[in-house]
Amino acid sequence: MWALIKDNKIEEIIRFPKTIVLDDVKHSKKIFTAWTWDELNAIGIYTVEAGTVGDDRFEVTSQPTYTYSASGKKVTTAYTTTDKALNDVNAKNADGSDTKDADGNQVVNYGLKTIAKNKTKISANVLIKRFGWLVQRVTMDSSATIPSAVITYCAAIRTDCAAIITAIDGASNMTAFKALYANELNEDGTVKTVNRINRWTTDSTVKDYLR
Repeated sequence: MWALIKDNKIEEIIRFPKTIVLDDVKHSKKIFTAWTWDELNAIGIYTVEAGTVGDDRFEVTSQPTYTYSASGKKVTTAYTTTDKALNDVNAKNADGSDTKDADGNQVVNYGLKTIAKNKTKISANVLIKRFGWLVQRVTMDSSATIPSAVITYCAAIRTDCAAIITAIDGASNMTAFKALYANELNEDGTVKTVNRINRWTTDSTVKDYLR
């Protein structure tokens, strides 16, 4: 991005090259890629350094603010990040009163913990549903059985689900909650242990039964 500076103030943030008129001189959009920074600076156009945005899994990032540095010959970008709520909160109206649904029930804004637990339950259900055809087979054929490996695997997935939910409930603050999503790495940067949120029992023993 570029910034147009006039009288040491940011006149405009330019996100894409465009034709621009400065001091009654029309410049082609090609100047943004063809000219040197010294040439662009001479007509009041400076580089905009990107800022660091928050992790949208855990944080809300504000709109950017820009600051021009005459000595640095650049514009810097800054953001404010705010942690999302970990726990559920009652929804409120503009006047501060409780928000009710059409049936008069309190509307609740889910926090990150509830959202994570719901996603965990969905993931477990998806992993187990892959073997639903075996249940249907037993229903249609009383002589058929569900392989013990599948029974063991599905039990392990339910155990994993419970363990993940327990870990989520046990996260007392945002730091602890974020840690649930962090992989343990080896010295070379490869994954040593998958993070608790995404660590499920391998299906290597039941691949022949996947549908």
